[in-house]
Amino acid sequence: MEKKHKKEFVASKNQLLIDFLKENLESKSKNNIKSILKRGSSVINGKPITQFNYEIKKGDKIIIQEKIADPINDIEIIYEDDDFFVINKPVGLLTVPANDIYEKTAYKVVSEYARKNNTGNLLVVHRLDKETSGVLVFVKSEKLKQKLQENWNELVLKRGYCAVVCGKVLKKEDKITTLIAETRTKIMYTTKNSEMGKEAITNYKVIKTSNKYSLLDINIETGRKNQIRLHMKEMGHPIVGDKKYGAPTNPIRRLGLHANILEIKHPITGEIFKFVSEIPNDFSKLIEKK
Repeated sequence: MEKKHKKEFVASKNQLLIDFLKENLESKSKNNIKSILKRGSSVINGKPITQFNYEIKKGDKIIIQEKIADPINDIEIIYEDDDFFVINKPVGLLTVPANDIYEKTAYKVVSEYARKNNTGNLLVVHRLDKETSGVLVFVKSEKLKQKLQENWNELVLKRGYCAVVCGKVLKKEDKITTLIAETRTKIMYTTKNSEMGKEAITNYKVIKTSNKYSLLDINIETGRKNQIRLHMKEMGHPIVGDKKYGAPTNPIRRLGLHANILEIKHPITGEIFKFVSEIPNDFSKLIEKK
């Protein structure tokens, strides 16, 4: 239930980033400074910086994105400026309408907010599955939408997810590459037929495990439909709550998949934006159980 306020500076002297933040933030609390550093919300010369001891040089261009309260129908606003509008999409909400044009969707919610607040039209550039939560980006101009969609794979520098999967994953990290195709009943499957399937690449690292579950950090190089869900099933560890792809239980009463990082290069200005949503509490709590 927050958005970010963007401030731009030109450094007047050489100093450490931590000292610059203390001098220039509206909130000088340690927690706020740590949050900005952790999220990569301090951008120096177009690059997100997270090191507190990074040395700023006189003349550097610095952008700070600070949180300010702003509710939108109980949906968290991660960031907003003249180009982007980014939310933390909750579980159970489609990005855009499927069949029922009157169904509540993320696009409908943010469009109504934009109209009431006179912030301009919002346009869809990518989607998240209905049962997947996390970072969802809208843009405010047709030109930006077109440039992003035409060069999505080149402009998106990172598509990060966190997932809770069934079982204890023994291999600490791996790169999964397969061809994915779709049945007439909309179920995705792997194939060796290059004429039927499209390449899908998923990288994962194990964050933490318990006896029954594993929390994974996932980075995808391609964006195929249900790609992560299928790859987790294929490695023998379906995502918690994913009945469609073989999960036997649903202890958190939702799909255990969350889009937590989207890093984008602005196609016009070249500026790099890193939008972050924290790992859901129920993911962490499940892993902590014995």
